[in-house]
Amino acid sequence: MSKSEGSSRRNFVKAGVGAALAGALPGTLSASHGETPNPGNASPKKLPRVRVHRDGHFLEGDDGSPFFWLGDTAWQLIQDCTRDECSYYLAARAQQGFNVIMTVVLAENGGMKRPSALGLLPFTDDDPRRPNEAYFDRVAEIADEAGARGLYVALVVAWGDKLTAPWGDGPRIFRNDNLGDAREYARFLANRLRDYSNVLWILGGDRPPKITASQVPGENRPAEDWTPIWRAMAAGLKEGGEGTPTIVYHPAGGQSSSTYLHQETWLSMNGMQSGHGDGHDMPVWKMIAHDYNLAPPKPTLDLEPNYEDHPVNPWPRWDPATGYFRDLDVRKQVYRSVFAGGCGVSYGHHAVWQFASKRREVINHADRDWISALYRPAGRQMGFLRRLMESRPFFGRIADQGLIVSDAGEGATHLQATRDRDGSYAFLYFPTSDLRATVDMGRLKAKRLRAWWFDPRTGIATPMDPPVPRNVVEFRSPSYGPDWVLVVEDADRGFVLPASSRPGA
Repeated sequence: MSKSEGSSRRNFVKAGVGAALAGALPGTLSASHGETPNPGNASPKKLPRVRVHRDGHFLEGDDGSPFFWLGDTAWQLIQDCTRDECSYYLAARAQQGFNVIMTVVLAENGGMKRPSALGLLPFTDDDPRRPNEAYFDRVAEIADEAGARGLYVALVVAWGDKLTAPWGDGPRIFRNDNLGDAREYARFLANRLRDYSNVLWILGGDRPPKITASQVPGENRPAEDWTPIWRAMAAGLKEGGEGTPTIVYHPAGGQSSSTYLHQETWLSMNGMQSGHGDGHDMPVWKMIAHDYNLAPPKPTLDLEPNYEDHPVNPWPRWDPATGYFRDLDVRKQVYRSVFAGGCGVSYGHHAVWQFASKRREVINHADRDWISALYRPAGRQMGFLRRLMESRPFFGRIADQGLIVSDAGEGATHLQATRDRDGSYAFLYFPTSDLRATVDMGRLKAKRLRAWWFDPRTGIATPMDPPVPRNVVEFRSPSYGPDWVLVVEDADRGFVLPASSRPGA
């Protein structure tokens, strides 16, 4: 979504929202948060560089270790956070199980028009060939601290409004008539960070790579294609960095990078934005399935599902009666996108991406400050998803709706199934309680099957008794919840309990 288009800004004091950042101390938490991240210096660690797995659908470390992308959108982190605030944020997200922090080098809100929280601008006179070394030293500091906490940083090289894109404040410093600027800037940035193994790259920044005239409402504007600029940036990243850069493209709402860019050799993986503008239960599973089946195969994931506490469909004018997306909305989208074949997923909170506080105007009806938003339910629950996915054989996972013999449903009641290609386990996401599904156990290969109900709100798995028969079985999700994951697996494989490190019985 565009963070400036149609945004409504208001002051926290006038809105009556509770204590914002000005009332909190970095490095401390109130008792209600239940945990205290340590913002001090963490021990440095060298993380494996992330690359595409040989089958084309997953990510891995360069040591062959599985890599499940669990991202958090912190778009304004570089622009709007002090050192203490940044440390506080990174510590909290690392503790919650995130492993990718997505932030913007040239941000949309402020970006190049006002100094960062440290009083820095990225360039002299908006000239990308005249970088401010202190600004980019700060980017490196953040990458360094993130790595020490076991976090990767996925850096948006430049938000889309810094190109000749159809909306946004700009300034538009990268143009088709001077591709050398884009290439040289990206080369400089990658070279500055070449020693950081925990850096990933994002191009796009909430913009399509090309448009037709009809895609710009209310403007008499010809079709335009900015793909050459992104291609130049990708070339610069490769020239300045270490090895082949891992690059994903962040498109506009409701779109996937595959529509325009799938055949681009520099694009490592496809990104999509199921977004916030199509109401509840946007069928992201269909978007994932489409991209998963493209040739050549590339990993795919939802880089921006509905943010927690984001107003529902707020454009062009928000009706408060439509409410906000809450934790269940988030869980439904992220679980179903991953089970449909996503190599991971990104979470976002509407107050966190903008680091909403009393220091600046609030964008687009944010209803709380970022400190309290860090501990909202879905944000705390995302780590359970990652641990669940990492608890079973990783690289053989496929989507398999054929497991569901009954109607898989649509919208709010859509069930999504995934399993191991070798048939050692299956996960089925039930988005509501008391939901029935008939499942074909014959698609799993095991002498004995056992089953669990995994609670995505708590990360607790409850075993079912007796053992599951090897035929078509009807399951009904528990009456409380509301949502559940059914885990069915080979009882003789000795898998750990879902999302735990304790061996199962």
